[in-house]
Amino acid sequence: MKIALIGEAWGEVEERERTAFVGPTGYELTRMLKDADLRRTDCFLTNVFNLRPPGNKIEALCGLKHEGIPGYPALTKGYVRKQYAKELKRLGDELCEVNPNVVVCLGNTATWAMLGKTSITRTRGVVQLSTHTVEGFKVLPTYHPAAIFRQWSLRPVTVLDLRKAKKESEFPEIRRPERTIWIEPTLEDIRDFDRLYIQPCDKLAVDIETAGSAITCIGFAPDPSLGIVIPFLDPRRPGRAYWPNVSTQRQVWRLIRDILSRPTHKVFQNGLYDIAFLWRAFRIKVMGAEHDTMLLHHALQPEALKGLGFLGSVYTDEGSWKQMRQDTTTIKRDD
Repeated sequence: MKIALIGEAWGEVEERERTAFVGPTGYELTRMLKDADLRRTDCFLTNVFNLRPPGNKIEALCGLKHEGIPGYPALTKGYVRKQYAKELKRLGDELCEVNPNVVVCLGNTATWAMLGKTSITRTRGVVQLSTHTVEGFKVLPTYHPAAIFRQWSLRPVTVLDLRKAKKESEFPEIRRPERTIWIEPTLEDIRDFDRLYIQPCDKLAVDIETAGSAITCIGFAPDPSLGIVIPFLDPRRPGRAYWPNVSTQRQVWRLIRDILSRPTHKVFQNGLYDIAFLWRAFRIKVMGAEHDTMLLHHALQPEALKGLGFLGSVYTDEGSWKQMRQDTTTIKRDD
């Protein structure tokens, strides 16, 4: 099977049937799989713990740090006791036997078991390699059906993640898009980038970052695989200014004003904010604004979050932004 789904532990019905996802949460999981164009019979279903915790509370399996399984962080308010390490061994053996292309971790406990992480809100939707229990499997965390019963607005997000899992199940490796980003540019770099890539493009993605009343940087992407980041703030330099003098900075802003005033179709994320900020701070009038990814997503999924990190987890194959910083190789010129 190409997809493995991992839950937390048995509930009342699961304990009686001695199999995973046969109670109410299993019924809802089947419905969500269908909505994601997946069949339950095509998936391998299991749990981290093939047992029912006392009181149906996973905390009952936890104790103090010295009682915990070595190498694993705390789960909820304690550490899973060493006596349950055999359950992780069983889980690892099952995955090695099934050898799925993608492992979907349903909820915090499954994510803890495969990634050593417990914040499902921050990890969901991002494909990464397993580091715990058994290493090297492609893992996609999302919400557990039980969480959806408590917060129904999580359901559309989970279905989107399951659709992503279907796509990821076609191959075992992680495929990240390759991008070239120009950083720490000179004035001539900006001119060259504009001449070579921005002026000929049909559509330009634009994004600004702000702090207070100042713009700290602005980015342009004339192509999904190419972009430039123009900074204005640099904490490493005296006065925290990136550009060496006011004259150079004025020339940079003239270039930016020229780029934004062209009729080239432009795409923003939360563009109403960016466009208004550019006008208020620098009297730059943006021409050709065509689409706003935040509003387009909201039209498709009004129940879901609208931040750029969330959109990236749903619509792209990127890693999380922090992970990207760790994995990105920076190429510097020889001056």
